[in-house]
Amino acid sequence: MLTGKQRSYLKGLAQKIEPTVYIGKADLTENIVRSIDENLTANELVKCQIQEGSLLDPTEVCSELAETLHAEFVAAIGRRFVLYRMARNPKNVKIELPKAPRK
Repeated sequence: MLTGKQRSYLKGLAQKIEPTVYIGKADLTENIVRSIDENLTANELVKCQIQEGSLLDPTEVCSELAETLHAEFVAAIGRRFVLYRMARNPKNVKIELPKAPRK
């Protein structure tokens, strides 16, 4: 689970990247899910865009993908959404999240 500070940090990183996966009219296909999974494995942070002709709701799609791919929902703005998944191998971590404050 991401803290507000971590989510904000990831949103800032996501502003600088272009969408890497585009979802069209064909709903969520196995190929799209596989592509997002591969991008999460390689980059940890993925920005996706739903094309204008699609009737899909970005927030619903993002929530479904987050559950399926064991990722974290970061943000959904307009037709774009961002997912984050920490690298499974600690040696492959590319994004260092801010630590939660100790109480």
